[in-house]
Amino acid sequence: MEEKQRFTLSIFTENVVGLTNRISIIFTRRKLNIESLTTSASEVDHVHRFTIVFNTGKDQAEKVAKQIEKQIDVLRCYLYEDSDTIYQEIALYKVAVDSLTNSDAVEEIVRKNHARILAAKADFIVIEKTGHEEDTHALYEALKPFGLMQFGRSGRIALSKERQEISALLAEFEQEDAIV
Repeated sequence: MEEKQRFTLSIFTENVVGLTNRISIIFTRRKLNIESLTTSASEVDHVHRFTIVFNTGKDQAEKVAKQIEKQIDVLRCYLYEDSDTIYQEIALYKVAVDSLTNSDAVEEIVRKNHARILAAKADFIVIEKTGHEEDTHALYEALKPFGLMQFGRSGRIALSKERQEISALLAEFEQEDAIV
């Protein structure tokens, strides 16, 4: 049995209704869980980027990437291992002020974890941390004893380490369309 590892898909698509569902069905059919899913505009107008993180064997990951690339509205799908990308997540932590009897300790935790206080209200503070999942989870554990009211973490945002210009790829597609 092939060893499971974490993969990141970077998918460039047109912005169409139902594509997220079609992509998730590909994972469902293979009984794969999506660990993280983010979508956003890309560096090219009218092209969107999906970033999907999942765990499986390399052969299975390659099959998933090929199947996603076959989708009509998908322009290109790239498969990466963690070592091939630069990635981060953002996390927000809401901590009750009344539990901060020792606010120096919280300030020390914030500094030690390279986080920052995003908002301070009468009854709570919001702390922001950018980093890898392990980093944001470590801060979560450190803040739990202080009365964590809410916690939210974004999905992974990732860029490839290789020089990849999607605009050049799109120009290539436009040239192919002009020939046909």
